[in-house]
Amino acid sequence: MFIDFFYALRDARLPVSIKEYLTLLEALKAGCASYKVDDFYYLSRAAFIKDEKNLDKFDRVFAKVFEGIEFIADDPSAEIPEEWLRKMAELYLTPEEMAEIEALGDWDEIMETLKKRLEEQKERHEGGNKWIGTGGKSPFGAYGYNPAGVRIGQKEGRHGRAIKVWDKREYRNLDDSVELGTRNIKVALRKLRQFARTGEPEVLDIDDTIRATAHKGYLDLKMIPERHNAVKVLIFFDIGGSMDSHIRVCEELFSAARTEFKHLEFFYFHNCLYERVWKDNRRRHNEYLSTMDVLHTYPHDYKVIFVGDASMSPYEILYPGGSVEHWNEESGEVWMRRVMDVYSKAIWLNPIPETHWGYSQSTEIMKNLMEGRMFPLTIAGIDGAIKELKR
Repeated sequence: MFIDFFYALRDARLPVSIKEYLTLLEALKAGCASYKVDDFYYLSRAAFIKDEKNLDKFDRVFAKVFEGIEFIADDPSAEIPEEWLRKMAELYLTPEEMAEIEALGDWDEIMETLKKRLEEQKERHEGGNKWIGTGGKSPFGAYGYNPAGVRIGQKEGRHGRAIKVWDKREYRNLDDSVELGTRNIKVALRKLRQFARTGEPEVLDIDDTIRATAHKGYLDLKMIPERHNAVKVLIFFDIGGSMDSHIRVCEELFSAARTEFKHLEFFYFHNCLYERVWKDNRRRHNEYLSTMDVLHTYPHDYKVIFVGDASMSPYEILYPGGSVEHWNEESGEVWMRRVMDVYSKAIWLNPIPETHWGYSQSTEIMKNLMEGRMFPLTIAGIDGAIKELKR
């Protein structure tokens, strides 16, 4: 198993060598880690990783190689992990049982009822269909089910039906140095290239040099500016929530775009575009940019690419206050229309298979806002998107 782990790290292009591997084996032999996954994780990370920028890649490889391995103590008095207890409290229903549960009402009714529940409720509640709690059918709480509710105190989504999330969530930045599993994304993006010679003359013009030398009888070097891809691209990445399942393909696209376009700017958003975007997910609550400033900073000749699954509650697009993360004074629809008014060349890349789009009301709404210019995040989809941007 350990040798497989070592080769998995090498396959992920982490800078590990036999020396680090032997160091790990010596540490294990010396008893530096007990038979617990957590202890082995910290020991192997200390042995293999010398630069913190590789921590995310190491974590992904470790999770893949040792997925499902747990340590169960022989001591009967050992505490049951909190995560196990939380899982036991989750509510699981059949599709038929889910269909029998009715939504509380529209956006205004749900938010007004939540306000009343916060005023009335004095203690923790589990199960049921009224109070804020866990494992029930109430519109408010965690690990239960309701066709339209407010998620409170739950690590991640389960059914994708929450109209608002009352929790602080952390997202990580996309890794633009990831090595592509295929070169096809780069090849597809190259079709958007428009070369122009810009900058100082620093590249030898061979044809003109030969012509001038032959004419003058002595060597006459002719220099020209270097050719660069003159296309300017602005990318908005949906991050977090349901997009966590698509991080790999988004990183491949991000890495390819970084390589192909000299004039590239990117920003993050969550689910739908609102009044602010950000560059660093770890500081998104403190360091963000006004979307209006972005529209005024990057002129209309930029080509805009949205990357997201468009999977959300329709309230998040159509209503003020619909954002699951904050209170937005203007609806997402208003902001999307502003972008479309500024940039005539704009498309949306969706990592969800196109055959599934019809099952999501929010996807259909977003596709209409994009004037039909939504494409699947596949090689064929990117190719179609590039053709649209070149029109």
